[in-house]
Amino acid sequence: MPERLLGNARKSAFRGGTLAIGLLAGSTPAVAAEREAWQPPTLTITRYDEDWSALADPDEQTGRWTEKFKYIPLDSRGGAWLTTGGELRLRSENYRNNGWGDGPAPNDSYVWLRAMPYVDLHVGQVRAFVQPILAKAVGVAPSAGPVDETGLDLLQGFADVTLPIAANTSLTVRGGRQMLSLGTERLIGTRYGPNVPLAFDGFRADIRSGTSVISLLAVRPVQPGKGNFDDAASDTKSLWGVYAALPGLDLYYLGYRNGAASFGSRGGVERRHSIGLRSHGTAGDWDWNVEGVLQFGSFAGESIRAWTLGTEFGRRFPTAPLAPHAILRVNVVSGDRHAGDKTLGTFNALFPKGKYFGELSPVGPTNIISTNPGVTLALRHDLSLGISAMAYWRYSRGDGVYDIPGHLLRAPGSAKARFIGKELEASLSWQATPELELSTSLSAFAPGAFIRETGPAKTIGMLGVEANFRI
Repeated sequence: MPERLLGNARKSAFRGGTLAIGLLAGSTPAVAAEREAWQPPTLTITRYDEDWSALADPDEQTGRWTEKFKYIPLDSRGGAWLTTGGELRLRSENYRNNGWGDGPAPNDSYVWLRAMPYVDLHVGQVRAFVQPILAKAVGVAPSAGPVDETGLDLLQGFADVTLPIAANTSLTVRGGRQMLSLGTERLIGTRYGPNVPLAFDGFRADIRSGTSVISLLAVRPVQPGKGNFDDAASDTKSLWGVYAALPGLDLYYLGYRNGAASFGSRGGVERRHSIGLRSHGTAGDWDWNVEGVLQFGSFAGESIRAWTLGTEFGRRFPTAPLAPHAILRVNVVSGDRHAGDKTLGTFNALFPKGKYFGELSPVGPTNIISTNPGVTLALRHDLSLGISAMAYWRYSRGDGVYDIPGHLLRAPGSAKARFIGKELEASLSWQATPELELSTSLSAFAPGAFIRETGPAKTIGMLGVEANFRI
């Protein structure tokens, strides 16, 4: 949502500003018909996919103040140029009864601050991308963790080369540190919501043909440290695979190894293979996103048999007041049925997005059935209101409740109830300028029978306030 809003606002600013004036004043209808006006790329979370090379043509420049940072020529022939930019984010989160009153600091209020500038150098078909990060947390109790803060460090730093291999087809080979965003980030995401995003060290190769991309990966997740330049690739976890993003359809295989995995009270080596299929698209005012994943492999001498099915169906009402967009999401994620039966049914979401079910996500995509109806309202062209509700059940009574990274929050014990709880959330987002987004969210999670049977069961409340400036 934030990157889409920011990109659309930026497009509006370019379209409605000097670009529109220039087209009206300097183009005849015949010329305008021959050439479609350039639009700036939508700002992304990863940043390295933004292509600003069209600004090499003076006719495409609009006079927007940010353009001087997006295309900086380094030679007279246009063979080398720089793109620069960055993000400054300030976010406050305030919790009451975190962990249903069971956490080390149930009532917690803290502030996240981060700065992420970047430089993108292009020389012919070769490119080097560098993005440092400085992330600080103030007030996190009992202490800040790896998603809260890191000293001055390298978030992304890689080099790649793009080679044409056929008409309209190219190969890009990349090595170094980078953020990854695959599909809707059910399994591989950027962890953008928390203060320290997730990056990977390793290699990636992309074969592009038209709008289709086939990516091959061999990487290790980066473990943030609290000092300066001490972030390092994990020595226990590795990820590899192939992801094919075709028009309306994604197919993928992901391999994963964790030499120090744990599920419940058991520990050992985990080797897991995930095969996924995703269908997505729009038809008129309808949109959909359906994804299924099968997992198999081994853990500590046991076989892995796990799966998930996630569905999302939406309907837009563009002519209705406030142009509502209604969405219904339903997720089913497997859990372990019987401890000690030599088969692990607990699904592993690997490296999912940071705020999986919303701004307040006390439970993660493991051993869960969830329903999530919601609606987004356009109060103005630059102001949107989102309202959503969630309800959660355990998929298997033999397994517990987990957080987003996969840590066990509540063991099943002798509890028989499936119902985990229900949640209500409202969020307001204002694109104050094309660069500055201001947002706030208010959430409440009322515990269900399973939480009451297994420990403290107070209603969780969360207020989030954020300012995000990106160019």
